[in-house]
Amino acid sequence: MMQKLNNEALQRLSVAKFQQAPKQPIVLVLDNIRSMHNIGAAFRIADAFLLEKLYLCGITASPPHREIHKTALGAENSVAWEYVADITTLVPSLKNAGYVITACEQTTESITLGTYQADLLQKHAFIFGNEVFGVQDHVLPLCDMALEIPQYGTKHSLNVSVSMGIVVWDIVQGITTSQHRRAPDA
Repeated sequence: MMQKLNNEALQRLSVAKFQQAPKQPIVLVLDNIRSMHNIGAAFRIADAFLLEKLYLCGITASPPHREIHKTALGAENSVAWEYVADITTLVPSLKNAGYVITACEQTTESITLGTYQADLLQKHAFIFGNEVFGVQDHVLPLCDMALEIPQYGTKHSLNVSVSMGIVVWDIVQGITTSQHRRAPDA
């Protein structure tokens, strides 16, 4: 008979162990995200997939805030984060640190998520923009590429936190699958 796993069976990491654990070479850049629920969800996603860091830019709120905590459920205490007022100062510094800068946006040159093969030896920074306006036009030329989630309905729009979850899961799935392929045979 199927039963839900309890916290002990899930083997959840403590905050201290999470902070010491090796991270995926991925950072999320949240630019002008207006909903604190979406910000909290980004913290949960970063925690779930052991991401390096979140960067909060522009009008994106930062912890501590009860509305962020309501969705983050404490992940704002485990995940490394930094507030940077202007994304145009952050992106060049991430590039200089060796990150591939990817706008998660529908553009004339975007690559479909399902066809994209991330270079698993690279560090990745994924930019997610405002819920209404997306990634700012003046930020796109600073990016190495754009990635979009294929959509088939009438809206061609997903909630930004849903988009974050889909993109991160897909990229991390590729990393973990590659790691399993490279593991020595027993």
